[in-house]
Amino acid sequence: MGHCCGNCGACPGCARELVLTKKEIDFLNTLGQIPFLPVARKMGDLTPVYLEEGEREEMSLLLQCLEKKGLISLDFGKPLRGFDESAYAAYPIRGSMALTERGQKVLELIEYQGVQAE
Repeated sequence: MGHCCGNCGACPGCARELVLTKKEIDFLNTLGQIPFLPVARKMGDLTPVYLEEGEREEMSLLLQCLEKKGLISLDFGKPLRGFDESAYAAYPIRGSMALTERGQKVLELIEYQGVQAE
């Protein structure tokens, strides 16, 4: 799944346990229904921005956490085609996000086990 230089226990390659918040599970479910969503950032700023739901700073943190856990990929080289980007006019770098293979497997496991976020 992920790669790591050692047995750190914190990265996607070494972690034996995965802890997800309700908001993370909800967002994974959204990506399970809509395979690609828009993401953007400002020039010189690596903070991802998703304006379609939630408070901007909270969503940015959520995206960063899901990416660090290896569950989503943020691809700033591939903007979405046919998407109305007018809300993202202030962000010159636009791209898309999707579930990673690991994210898809985790989502399938959540659905299979009937996990309910509290």
